[in-house]
Amino acid sequence: MKIIDILKQDKLSLSFEVFPPKQETSFENVKAATESIASLKPSFMSVTYGAGGGVSQYTIDIAKNLKSKFNIPMLAHLTCVSSTQERVAKQIQQMKSEGITNVMALRGDRVEGCNDDTPYKHAIDLIRQLKNSEYDFCIGAACYPEIHPESGSQKEDLFHLKEKVDAGADFLTTQMFFDNNLFFNFLYKLREVGVVCPVIPGIMPITNGNQVAKAIKLSGSFMPQRFKSLVDKFGTDPEAMLKAGIIYASDQIIDLYANGITNIHVYSMNKPEVAKGIQENLKTILGKSF
Repeated sequence: MKIIDILKQDKLSLSFEVFPPKQETSFENVKAATESIASLKPSFMSVTYGAGGGVSQYTIDIAKNLKSKFNIPMLAHLTCVSSTQERVAKQIQQMKSEGITNVMALRGDRVEGCNDDTPYKHAIDLIRQLKNSEYDFCIGAACYPEIHPESGSQKEDLFHLKEKVDAGADFLTTQMFFDNNLFFNFLYKLREVGVVCPVIPGIMPITNGNQVAKAIKLSGSFMPQRFKSLVDKFGTDPEAMLKAGIIYASDQIIDLYANGITNIHVYSMNKPEVAKGIQENLKTILGKSF
């Protein structure tokens, strides 16, 4: 099933992102964690590509396994970083062979030592190739509700996002944010410049105090005072921080839904207990509408 069709349904869709193992020795552990999350029957699941393309060989393996065992629509990530035309062509062929028709086209995070000599400099390069391929892919792209860390202005960001959508992106998924007002303001600005495709808010449950600095570095996200206070209070107590992080993320999702947002993507960090906790909270609050 294509994700764009899921997003057009008039009900809450909850999806989870997982990532492949960093090395072969941890494959079984990751496989078990992702299967546990898939058993919750989310609307769809996405599998990341790995920094610098380093673990990309496992992306399709994980997606194939979950699709086969749980019959869940899968979204496979594909990044520009370290990609060659041969590698991209091979990945496209493998995805099609496995019945994976949803692709997240990303530039990817550049890491030290990765090959930067690639014909794919920006996500739009992948989008154009996917759109012009012989396969009918549903294509997703990323966006930043605040501003891309490398961008000069939000106006520049919006211009490039419209370019990606005009090139063939069917939907957008946001980077993490911790203040819903940022998302609502961003959505308004997108509509103003003519971007009308579905935009899925990406929610990152912070369940470990040590995650905060990394989250800020990756996304440049604004941390509201109520979130800072939560981390200050519970950050040194692992069990309390886990529960508080799940509750905070659940509260964000409920507020988004109350304001008309019906599609939510959760960065699960391969933690079944986090995915399950959020799902149970939503069922308790939303009942039959979930």
